[in-house]
Amino acid sequence: MIDFFFPKLHKEGYRFLAIASLVTFVLLLISNFLGILSFILTIWVYYFFRDPERHSIGDENYLVSPADGVISQIIETNGPLELGLEEKKFTRISIFMNVINCHVNRVPCTGKINKIAYKTGKFFNASLDKSSKENERNYIHLESTKGDNLVLVQIAGLIARRIVCDARENDNIKQGDRFGIIRFGSRVDLYFEKYELLVKVNQKTIAGETLIAKKL
Repeated sequence: MIDFFFPKLHKEGYRFLAIASLVTFVLLLISNFLGILSFILTIWVYYFFRDPERHSIGDENYLVSPADGVISQIIETNGPLELGLEEKKFTRISIFMNVINCHVNRVPCTGKINKIAYKTGKFFNASLDKSSKENERNYIHLESTKGDNLVLVQIAGLIARRIVCDARENDNIKQGDRFGIIRFGSRVDLYFEKYELLVKVNQKTIAGETLIAKKL
């Protein structure tokens, strides 16, 4: 019960929480009304950067969701040019995270990170399809233990202004591990091949737990 109301805070959140708390203290000295509004905003900042524990299935025949949110799109498309995968066909699932979702991103399967490519860009609404090619984004090429190519793309949104990726090239990572966070509204795309789809558009997802696809 305590973890539900007071979840662990992601390391990226401490600075923002400190700033929000300081502003609230100052505003309370000036105006109770403004102070209360700032206090509510401080609570939102805390919950935005929450980092609850998640429990993955631990089965390499499945892919788990890389993000909390809602599946906004499922399409068949070529892989990202930025990773040299433009000649390969993938299923791409886009998960949109609004400002009340947990924004900690997690690894869909156990494997090794082959390449990471960061691209600067614009800040369109992350729910729009063009954000996959025009917004600020970070590509992660992951090879699963079964030898499959997967791609994770962290995409900044209309409000988001920083993508944080804690993973590094050649890292060995496990299913459900945290690999980064995107601040204040964003999207994560997952590209995969040779898996059977288990989800649909408009379905809600929980990072590290929702089963996205099953190995064919």
